[in-house]
Amino acid sequence: MRRGEKLIEALLLASASASIIFFLSIIVFLIKESLPLFAAVSPMKFLFGTVWNPASAINPRYGVLPLLSGSLLVVGIALVIAIPISLASAIYLSEIAEGHVGTILRGILELLAGVPSVVYGFIALVILSGLLHSLLHTTYRLNALNGALILSIMILPTITSIASDAISSIPKEFREASLALGATRWQTIRNIVLPSAKRGIIVASMLGVGRAIGETMAVLMATGNSPIITLNPLRSVETMTAAIAIEMGEVVYGSLHYHALFAVGLLLFIISLLINLSAIHLGYRGETR
Repeated sequence: MRRGEKLIEALLLASASASIIFFLSIIVFLIKESLPLFAAVSPMKFLFGTVWNPASAINPRYGVLPLLSGSLLVVGIALVIAIPISLASAIYLSEIAEGHVGTILRGILELLAGVPSVVYGFIALVILSGLLHSLLHTTYRLNALNGALILSIMILPTITSIASDAISSIPKEFREASLALGATRWQTIRNIVLPSAKRGIIVASMLGVGRAIGETMAVLMATGNSPIITLNPLRSVETMTAAIAIEMGEVVYGSLHYHALFAVGLLLFIISLLINLSAIHLGYRGETR
């Protein structure tokens, strides 16, 4: 029995060590492939350059700001749409839904999470873009709003499930004490349950951001892929993930353009890492308290 336990411990240690090694290898690989770009283009010009045109034969430009602004615009609108709906859904699932209703709704959420992103992309490309064009008479059928709407649907299951778990983890005694003092059910939810679960809800939202900013296929098919800086949600934009997916298959291996795409990937990796570390930190602080 003791020998078996030692074997299991060794396997678990090997698995944990492999995860760390893979993580560090990704970082080293991205930095290694990005360095040739930063030898030719300063990091400031890369980060704050307003033109992304690396394929130009005359004057290639490697400013990532249009791609970054496109990603932030699409993700920002998606969060504005998704967070209120997800929070309302989490409250209903945790506090109101009873019996088979909650089970069925949770199953639907799991189905939504399991739908391939390319299917969402087709829906945005074929159906959603046409509806938006008919309602808003948009100049660009594929635009930031189109991508944000489909992205908000994609991150709904993530935010809802984590927020629902956070709300459900609040001790039952809190609710009973509030009701015993004469508060209504909604007053209990609003003044007791939600403030107590606030940290978990914030963590859920941040993980939704991480899920959204790393999405590729759906936004590639839905946003029009024009690398411009704009705050107009009805204009076509290009995200960092879409630029990598579109251009990596056609770029010359070892060229400056090739290394620029790895630099975009490195920036995306850093943003996602910071978001996830912040979510883990908030969750840890919440558990400690």
